[in-house]
Amino acid sequence: MKQFTLEQFVKACRGMYQGPLELLDRPIGNVRVDSRLIEEGDLFIATVGEKTDGHRFLSDVHQKGALCAVCQQKPNTPSGPYILVEDTLQALKDAAEAYRMTLSIPVIGITGSVGKTSTKEMVAAILSQKYRVLKTPGNFNNEIGLPLTVFQIEPFHEAAVLEMGMNHFGEMHRLSKIARPTHCLFTNIGVAHLEHLGSRDGILKAKAEMFDYAAKDAKVFVNGDDDKLITLKDRAGTFGLDPANQVYADQIENEGLEGMRCQIHAGAVAFKAHIPLPGRHMIYNAMAGTCVGISLGLTAEEIQTGIRSLKPLDGRSNILHTGRYTLLDDCYNANPVSMCAMLDVLNHALTRKVAILGDMGELGAQSESLHASVGRHLGSIHADLVITIGPLSEAIHKAAKNAAPWSVCLHYDSQEAFLKEAGSLLQKGDFILLKASHYMGFEHIVKILSQENET
Repeated sequence: MKQFTLEQFVKACRGMYQGPLELLDRPIGNVRVDSRLIEEGDLFIATVGEKTDGHRFLSDVHQKGALCAVCQQKPNTPSGPYILVEDTLQALKDAAEAYRMTLSIPVIGITGSVGKTSTKEMVAAILSQKYRVLKTPGNFNNEIGLPLTVFQIEPFHEAAVLEMGMNHFGEMHRLSKIARPTHCLFTNIGVAHLEHLGSRDGILKAKAEMFDYAAKDAKVFVNGDDDKLITLKDRAGTFGLDPANQVYADQIENEGLEGMRCQIHAGAVAFKAHIPLPGRHMIYNAMAGTCVGISLGLTAEEIQTGIRSLKPLDGRSNILHTGRYTLLDDCYNANPVSMCAMLDVLNHALTRKVAILGDMGELGAQSESLHASVGRHLGSIHADLVITIGPLSEAIHKAAKNAAPWSVCLHYDSQEAFLKEAGSLLQKGDFILLKASHYMGFEHIVKILSQENET
């Protein structure tokens, strides 16, 4: 963190401080909500969740050398300095907003239904060619993760790339108040979170709440090929495959599992790009990163290098070579658009193709039909074996049996049931896609299959 004192935190969250007055001038080390991560000089926020209550660990964090704790319940026997607030989560957000207001660096806010994390990684890879960049770690994109990320911005950082996720109206409004983006980037408007937002128009409205606290002169970039985002073109720069966009790509070469190649055009500038990760959607990420890069003064050569330097993340287009199989681990999250995109990537495998697919959450009343749409998409994929796991994905299974009669289609109610038979179903040399919503816990399957050795 940049220097931010305990007194500044107290004022920002309008709390009541109890402890030695001389500590108020002390700068905070890090802000933590996980007591296990506390180091000397850190500030601990005692959050209350469904499974645990941070107030139980006040004594532990003080023993570890925490500068102070923030709590919403007055300790019966205080173990050290504390700030009493009405709501610890609100205190975290208020203080992060105050800390953000002390910073003058570009802040790129990224949202959309699909591809936020991969776009964040692309933008950060590009900007890192010129600037010292902080990016959202993992998937810290909600009302806890975003403020914690903001507090990680150090004096040496020259830009921050923040992923901003939501699934209810009002959430993006609150995230924008913390982040105060100078650049707003929208990837697409899909069908994720229909359960809470009702329609794609509702999703667009909720995502557009980013503008509520964006800088007055904020640069805005949207996917111009998206029928909903194109309605923002009067206030935004656009990117896409259509040459009518201000940044567009052509001469596309699909190298399958080795990635994509294309030529990117941005006004009078044109350059060849090699994207080292598979999937047509990665071209959109590269174009989005190009928009941000150009706006912040990067050269075509720097953008090229940044695109080429992109590395995969666990659970996201990550190819793992085991002794027996090749795994395409994309199981961090899923919706119909991203699942179909990864099936297209699977189709480029040169060996036996296996798709292991699980339930997709938060699709609302259209859940069954949207799962079935993935099954129908398998009619354009020459997968040898399609395995579905979970109650919702049975709709994928039923639709796939009709759409892809050349595929062996099997359905399991649980991971355990599948894993009991996995050894007899999977063959040496298989290329296996694993994809499902995060709550399905498919990383367990990835771990088990990763341990398979050649026999």
